[in-house]
Amino acid sequence: MSASLSSNTRAILLLTAPLIAGRNEPSSELLTPGEFNRLSRFLQDQQSEPAGLLGSEARELVKRCACAIDDTRLERLLGRGFLLSQAIERWQARAIWTISRMDDHYPSRWKTRLNENAPSILYGCGDPAILETGGLAMVGSRDVNEALIEYTENVGRLAAQAQRTVVSGGARGIDQAAMRGALQEGGNVSGVLADSLERVALVRENREVLMDGRLVLVSPYDPAAGFHVGQAMQRNKLIYALADAALVVSSDCGKGGTWTGAVEQLEKLKFVPVYVRSGAETGKGLEALRGKGALVWPEPDTAEGFEEALAIRVSPGNSVPQQTELLFMACEDLPGAAEAHASAKRPRKARAKKSG
Repeated sequence: MSASLSSNTRAILLLTAPLIAGRNEPSSELLTPGEFNRLSRFLQDQQSEPAGLLGSEARELVKRCACAIDDTRLERLLGRGFLLSQAIERWQARAIWTISRMDDHYPSRWKTRLNENAPSILYGCGDPAILETGGLAMVGSRDVNEALIEYTENVGRLAAQAQRTVVSGGARGIDQAAMRGALQEGGNVSGVLADSLERVALVRENREVLMDGRLVLVSPYDPAAGFHVGQAMQRNKLIYALADAALVVSSDCGKGGTWTGAVEQLEKLKFVPVYVRSGAETGKGLEALRGKGALVWPEPDTAEGFEEALAIRVSPGNSVPQQTELLFMACEDLPGAAEAHASAKRPRKARAKKSG
């Protein structure tokens, strides 16, 4: 990807980005996502766009924007040109590219599925074309045993054999195991990071596959930003929104980022079908997600079977039995599948009574 930034991206960075590489503390005046969306709608009404705030008639346009955002605040943010140049220099030295929601290379699935909730800025390293390939999102807990790590790596390898991308979050545990399995088998991986893009992109094991065009690492947060729980939570929907289907390998029940992201997907967003690992000792978290409509992963052992699992589609209006009937028929011999099928078909009130 070209290292040059579009005029729209430059303007959006000045308005919304902390530019950590250029200073120790981010400006307290940065536009929030809601404020930026309000400004964008106003600019559209004016038949303009963020780039117009940097053009020859910028001063007049900024004044007209006062009904949406205080114009003196806009002027101060747009005056951070030197800080932006410092940040760009640092990013380019680390092969980090930057695009905005208004650029052609921005992930189309985020534009379609998230609309204004899509990040206004995206930082990345690697081939952005991988972000358009969909695939299987794999998520789970950070602290898991070796058996689950091996299981996850095997699913990642199978995804590579099926020539399907693995989408994950790069965190310790399940995320890294899924990505590692796919990459070791020669597959492609999209990693959506909640922090430290700059550091992760420089890790030696990642550099080779980044240069080979098999790994892309992206983050909506400044490349130098550290970990924050809120960022990790917000990142979950981005992982699901890039994929064709999702597999939850492990999860706490009622708490944690994996649980929150899966429940949001099942009950609200419904971008993709959500599977949970089958077999013995799945735990209360996965059992509870099944009760909320998650599908039983059919545990395919061939590329063809893997592709069939990703072919399942979910519709916001579908009931659980309509979504799962064919899948349960295909995997009825799996441990626990019969019980899950009966639970899915049982009226919701009856299930609640039994669990109580």
